[in-house]
Amino acid sequence: MSTAIQTINHLKQAIINAFQKAQSIGLLSADAEIPAFTIETPADRSHGDLATNAAMVSARAFRLAPRKIAEIITDNIVLDNTHLGRFEIAGPGFINFFYDRSFYTSVLKEIKSQGKDYGRCNYGEGKKVLVEFVSANPTGPMHIGNARGGALGDTLASVLDAAGYQVAREFYVNDAGNQIEKFATSLEIRYMQLYKEGYELPEDAYHGQDIIDHAKNFADINGDKYTETSSEERRKALVDYALPLNIAGLERDLLKYRIQYDNWFRESTLHNSGAVKNIVALLTEKGHTYEQDGAVWFKATAFGADKDFVLVRSNGLPTYVVPDIAYHYNKLVTRGFDKAIDVLGADHHGYVPRLKAALTALGVDASKLDVVLMQMVFLLKDGERVKLSKRSGKAITLVTLLDEIPIDAARFFFNLRESNTPLEFDLDLAVEKSSQNPVYYVQYAHARICNILKALAENGITPTDCTDEQYALLTAPEEIELINKLSAFTEEIITSAKNYDPSRITRYVYDVATLFHKFYNACHVKNDHADLMQARLALCLAVRTVIANILGMFKITAPESM
Repeated sequence: MSTAIQTINHLKQAIINAFQKAQSIGLLSADAEIPAFTIETPADRSHGDLATNAAMVSARAFRLAPRKIAEIITDNIVLDNTHLGRFEIAGPGFINFFYDRSFYTSVLKEIKSQGKDYGRCNYGEGKKVLVEFVSANPTGPMHIGNARGGALGDTLASVLDAAGYQVAREFYVNDAGNQIEKFATSLEIRYMQLYKEGYELPEDAYHGQDIIDHAKNFADINGDKYTETSSEERRKALVDYALPLNIAGLERDLLKYRIQYDNWFRESTLHNSGAVKNIVALLTEKGHTYEQDGAVWFKATAFGADKDFVLVRSNGLPTYVVPDIAYHYNKLVTRGFDKAIDVLGADHHGYVPRLKAALTALGVDASKLDVVLMQMVFLLKDGERVKLSKRSGKAITLVTLLDEIPIDAARFFFNLRESNTPLEFDLDLAVEKSSQNPVYYVQYAHARICNILKALAENGITPTDCTDEQYALLTAPEEIELINKLSAFTEEIITSAKNYDPSRITRYVYDVATLFHKFYNACHVKNDHADLMQARLALCLAVRTVIANILGMFKITAPESM
């Protein structure tokens, strides 16, 4: 447990002990229950390092003015071994607490001893979590939305792992259903166009260059052999040739993006195993379906959805949602994950209640499914939005993006904003080597520390284990502010994991870099006071550890020179 969290826990217990002591000696009513209270970090640290509303929320229970209760609490509180040195009552009854020197020393010692593990905790208690993300349609290349989803999902999985969950990453391969039929149609027509006239590609087919290339390559191997076969045989041959290449391409491109999945789950396995049909059978057995116009409908409104929906069409074919229900049933029941997290585009907003309604009807706790909805990405070039055209097949893909900008920048930039907000990605800024580029700014802080250590080593000065007395020399406002920020890393991990928001960590590491640069400019690391120099070196090493841990979590390079 981190020093900061431990301090909060100790303070909470000290406040409870103060209440109980006051009750036992008759200063507060012994019959009243101590209400739940909060301990928070004030936005303005001059008002205290920690603040509690314990007296405010207790006024009704104890029938006393909050400030009077605050005085009773502070008269009876014992702060031994809490890393807190003093307190003050503010306003109508808030109590502010201030860290003593031992807090700052303990934080730096903790970072030094834990090293690469600093920030990690057991908040998740080892619960099994499956994060499914990207899951791009295998009928074509990945687009910019997939690029954001990839960075978001992969980093979220890393954050959850750091928070103590047992995490698996999964890609759901949609290798069955309507999109595969459309893929087959597109391939078939492009292939036939090579040999015969009169074949026109439908407006809703896939018009990209990749389809043309697949058809030509297939023809190079097979010639016109399939022009005289049945359409069914021709389409199957084309899909059997092109789909594995596309899936291999997805895996290759994602590896380039530094994303490696624990599992590639194919939709076709759900059809082949009978799991899709079984979902309909289970819902029917439980009395949650009805027939209308020859189709099988699910009574979704009985489970919180806005309307009922079709499970099986009148032609006997299941709708797209049935395999998705089967897939999530597989995640939560068959494979027994404690939590399934899907990273999806914002256009899936209406889909989520339907899926949860079906899971509930199947007897599955739908709260075990969480969906992170991701808003649009807009690319900026020369200050203007880049026009993207899917229909023309000229959309910027993940691969073309990574050919233009560093992978470090892509992974950092796509996590600059919360998933529920649109993201403007500045292509020019992503390649800029200046403090205006946030990833460069953070990496430069890491490299600057490495350069400090290297320069001092050339003068025969190397870091040593600091004593408490040496650590106590770190009293400059810039030093205290920086240590305070470092101490919050574990709390940031936990909050980020709770909210499924890795962008919080991106902002945090940027703030760490900012405070380090501020410290570096205000406090000379190399100086004539040997003990102070060692203390500042220890602080530099602590900052380097935190930045390296976060960049490692994001799979971003932590350079030693720039």
